[in-house]
Amino acid sequence: MTYFSTKTNIRVRYGETDQMGVVYHGNYAQYFEIARIDWLEKLGFSYKKMEKDGVMLPVVALSTTFKKSAFFDDELTITTTLRNLPTAKIEFEYELHNQQGELLTTGSTVLVFVSMQTKRPIKCPDVMLEKIKRTVG
Repeated sequence: MTYFSTKTNIRVRYGETDQMGVVYHGNYAQYFEIARIDWLEKLGFSYKKMEKDGVMLPVVALSTTFKKSAFFDDELTITTTLRNLPTAKIEFEYELHNQQGELLTTGSTVLVFVSMQTKRPIKCPDVMLEKIKRTVG
């Protein structure tokens, strides 16, 4: 079963590289976050509005596998795919390619829906779950 997937383009900035001219490994978490927020927006949801409505989505797990290096000024395309239907958690997979189409990095994140009031896990909002179910291909 295939769930909603998006592509997000970013360009590597000089400050994101180390002394070897390679993207510093810690920046990939930010790249995944940019792509994840873009995924939510393309699905029709605003992270800011979710927070205003009392729902937080903290990351509870992050995995990254580096296959090739990214460098300053590379045009990166991040494919973000929902791993399965969300419950109290939502899981994403990422593939990061350069402008030549080479696979540079893969990764995954697990986030948990949390009530801002109680600071306890809650289930995925029904409106989001229904919209995701409509995207199944």
